[in-house]
Amino acid sequence: MILNCWIVDDEPLALSLIESYVQKTPFLKLTGKYNNPLSAMKNLSEQKVDVLFLDIQMPELNGMEFARMLPTNTRVIFTTAFSEYALEGYKVSALDYLLKPFSFSEFLTAAKKALAWFEMLEQKKTSQIDSKAAGIFVKSEYKLIHILHSDILYIEGLKDYVKIYTQNEPRPTLSLMSLKTLEEELPSDSFIRVHRSYIIQKSKIESVNKSRIVIQKKEIPIGETYRQQFIAIVEGRFGKNI
Repeated sequence: MILNCWIVDDEPLALSLIESYVQKTPFLKLTGKYNNPLSAMKNLSEQKVDVLFLDIQMPELNGMEFARMLPTNTRVIFTTAFSEYALEGYKVSALDYLLKPFSFSEFLTAAKKALAWFEMLEQKKTSQIDSKAAGIFVKSEYKLIHILHSDILYIEGLKDYVKIYTQNEPRPTLSLMSLKTLEEELPSDSFIRVHRSYIIQKSKIESVNKSRIVIQKKEIPIGETYRQQFIAIVEGRFGKNI
């Protein structure tokens, strides 16, 4: 992973030193260097900046003020000669705080924190993509069937059995298991129980009418026990007059 970085510092010697450190760091790519935040701000909307090495004490606009204006996906590493700003630096979610003069070893440690943060962010995105391919295994007609979470419309409980209705399948999958057991296996961020006999996938809801949910022309009742929880989740999408 290569991180695009900027340096903003009004001291020419500090600017040159940090630039030399960036050039020695294989996962950093210098895409901008500025001697004041106002110049940097002009180009901020046009370029993606992963890491900003930012001085604090600068004329016109100090580094702390500039940090509050940055996009949320730009991470800051402060480079300053003033230790009294350390606590305030962490209040703006700075990854690290390098006190001048600092060595290449100290710089590299801070840069690795940035790399670790972006690698973690990338892993999170990958896991979210992978979760779309996740599913459940159920026994049906003496076979073990894999059903993708994304394909499930709703599930109906019938005593000791469940009927799993999926998109693009005319008939549901019948399996010997309880609705409660299946509820515990399904991700709560995607599925919700709305009745003692029904679990639905939130993203498949087409409309809500009084005490019923419509999913592919099927009207599913909302049980009184589950009504408040359901309303709290979907009122932002359908309005507050459910």
